[in-house]
Amino acid sequence: MPEDPSKFSGGYERGNRWEGGQPRNFIRPCLLLLLQESPSYGYQLLDRLAPFRARREHSGLYRALRGLEQEGLVQSDWEIPGGGPDRRRYQVTPEGELWLDAWAASIRETQRVLALYLRRYRRLRAPSGRRGGRRTRT
Repeated sequence: MPEDPSKFSGGYERGNRWEGGQPRNFIRPCLLLLLQESPSYGYQLLDRLAPFRARREHSGLYRALRGLEQEGLVQSDWEIPGGGPDRRRYQVTPEGELWLDAWAASIRETQRVLALYLRRYRRLRAPSGRRGGRRTRT
């Protein structure tokens, strides 16, 4: 019987729950993508990150946004709405758009390599009457 992935080590484990394998700092290209789609506020970005399986953590979000801003990939402006709290609106800079393009190219290459892995894995596990998918010579 296969071992439970939650027992594996190697950096993808959080407590006893299997987290999957998003690349490290994957929040950065996700934020650039979301901001390219539509400039936004931090609290809105937290909700919009959910489909990318990002953890709902304010401190990590704002740390990533500050880092992107310090690198010139994102810029922000304070908005002072009447009757509500001041809030910071973030948007992608032209340099951020170039970085977003580079990330997309990198993800496409990773996707190609992962597809190769999965094709080979499926072939290994295909029901063919061979034990373990290995051929024996006679």
